[in-house]
Amino acid sequence: MAQTKKVEVKAAILAAAFELFRDKGYADTSIPAIAKAAGTSTANVYVYFNSKLDILFTLYGPWLQVRLDRLDRSLHRIRSPQKRLEKLLLGLWHDLPYEDNGFSSNLVQALASTSKNDYDPSLRKQFQDRVARWLTDMLPNLQQNADTLAGILLMAFDGFAINARLSHGMNFNPSMARVTSDLLAAPEPPTTNR
Repeated sequence: MAQTKKVEVKAAILAAAFELFRDKGYADTSIPAIAKAAGTSTANVYVYFNSKLDILFTLYGPWLQVRLDRLDRSLHRIRSPQKRLEKLLLGLWHDLPYEDNGFSSNLVQALASTSKNDYDPSLRKQFQDRVARWLTDMLPNLQQNADTLAGILLMAFDGFAINARLSHGMNFNPSMARVTSDLLAAPEPPTTNR
């Protein structure tokens, strides 16, 4: 007998999963714990989602979109490209990693424990494309390499997301944003004498 899906049950599963991921992290959250918190059975969770990773991606995409939209609005209020770049770096490497008790670290935890075949890069590509567009606007001299630089910034984001969950992790701050912004905005890349 086919089971009828109910909007309320799916919403309860997502709400329970969000709270557990936020409070305990992806690695320490199980499907049975999500089911219990949602007031349903473990088997019923699988009626709505294929896996714990599926639940996380269902939550993470909209969660990230809201925060990127908010960052976009704040970037548009800043006239100086240099200050905008500093704000972007602080947004990516400080504000976003600390939101909702380090919720973004869940994605890093999940991907670290996922097989290569289960990974769908579409969310990363959307995130990277958006960052690349911001960089193109701020750093016209790096326009050709904006996508590559955006990829590097996202790799660093992963590190800062994990650090946000550590009691003695590195905390990205305004002076670090200024130094990084100065390096990225330099008209000529620094050279080393060897």
